Amino acid sequence: MNIPFLDNWLNRHETEQGAGLAAAFADDPEGVAELFSECEMLRVQARAAGLELDESVASLGALDQLMPRWRRDPEIVPWLGNDAGFYLGTVIIRTVPGTGWAIRPSGQPVIRLASGRELNVIESGVSWAMTGSPELGQAYAEASEG
Repeated sequence: MNIPFLDNWLNRHETEQGAGLAAAFADDPEGVAELFSECEMLRVQARAAGLELDESVASLGALDQLMPRWRRDPEIVPWLGNDAGFYLGTVIIRTVPGTGWAIRPSGQPVIRLASGRELNVIESGVSWAMTGSPELGQAYAEASEG
């Protein structure tokens, strides 16, 4: 159904959310990065499978090896995928020199590599949660190459 005023409101609301995240990031980038690193749903799923996430490169490979039982519940897949993307980004930032979070004008958090290239790790995380591809370890390897 096409309802113009609703489309306009939704677009404005999304823009406001993006502006809010960008402003929060500008005010406290370390605080926002810390929030991004929490990834509580992913940590709970990993812990239930006997894996403690320690923000190491090896933990990405271990996540890739988990049985994807969450795929049975389509309501949690996007949330878990967001967490997986934030976790991937956190590992990249903590282990690849010259990288950091950046917020696009749309409000989309991305990783900015030292080369200036941006990686949409959230998109990669959601894809991983839904299909298993790209593997988080492979996404990390591509980021660490530059």
